Amino acid sequence: MHQASLDDYLYFVTLVESGSFTKAAAELGMPKSKLSRHIAQLEQQLGSQLLVRSTRRQALTEAGQVLYRLCKPHTEELSKVEEELGALISQPKGKLNLLLPLEFFNQVMSALLAEFAVLYPQISIFCHQYSGAMPQTDLKYDLIFALHEDELPASDWVARTLLSFPQSIYASGDYDASHLSAPEDLQNEMAILAAANQPWLFRGRDTTQSVPVHGRIVLASPEMQLGAAMRNLGLAKLPDYVVQLAGEKQSLQRISLSKQPVAQQLTVMYQSRSIPAKTRAFLDYFQSKIGCLS
Repeated sequence: MHQASLDDYLYFVTLVESGSFTKAAAELGMPKSKLSRHIAQLEQQLGSQLLVRSTRRQALTEAGQVLYRLCKPHTEELSKVEEELGALISQPKGKLNLLLPLEFFNQVMSALLAEFAVLYPQISIFCHQYSGAMPQTDLKYDLIFALHEDELPASDWVARTLLSFPQSIYASGDYDASHLSAPEDLQNEMAILAAANQPWLFRGRDTTQSVPVHGRIVLASPEMQLGAAMRNLGLAKLPDYVVQLAGEKQSLQRISLSKQPVAQQLTVMYQSRSIPAKTRAFLDYFQSKIGCLS
């Protein structure tokens, strides 16, 4: 037996208020025969005749009157729910939780966030930051911006790569790099590490070369790695923009090797392809301003 659905009750209320099957079917955007079938199934499920139909008019039976009286308040509440959800989806507003890498174009990002806040006064922005390896995806975040070289871990989240940042090997101007020509030459050098026991990756023609490096200093902060390299504490693998923004190109040397380090990728992650208006607004805004980061 057909089980009455919420739609069946909504169709019934629409039919009563429109006054005819023809008008109700047009309002619901369905064939008249389909609407008639839904009403017949509802009557069968309830075991009561709801309407008395003649060639000129239709009238509610006593059971139909009771059902309409009981259903009407609920359909009104459902309409309110649809309106509120529609407004939430179509109008950017609410709390926006972002997760960004620490020391990632901080001045530029600060300006972008401030401008976005002016453009969308109904959105409250909560910007969190992390250093080092990307943290686990957390449902409290609307958008997670990840800087990475390897493939991101498998996840249910949607991931979209936005930018690629070239990287180089840097050393103090006093560092003797005359004997360094290939990535494997770095194995015997003192390195400034972003994470312990993490090899450096270099881009080949068709493959990626992994080079084990060692060092006694581990610094998650790119700016701190830069400072350590300037003080001749070892070699540092850094995105070129970090050196350029710091204005320290004069006191550093870029080590030229047969292969370049794998570029750093900026990927944005979000929970679903269907995202709220607040999240879509920021993502679209950020992509429109992405030239500020390159």
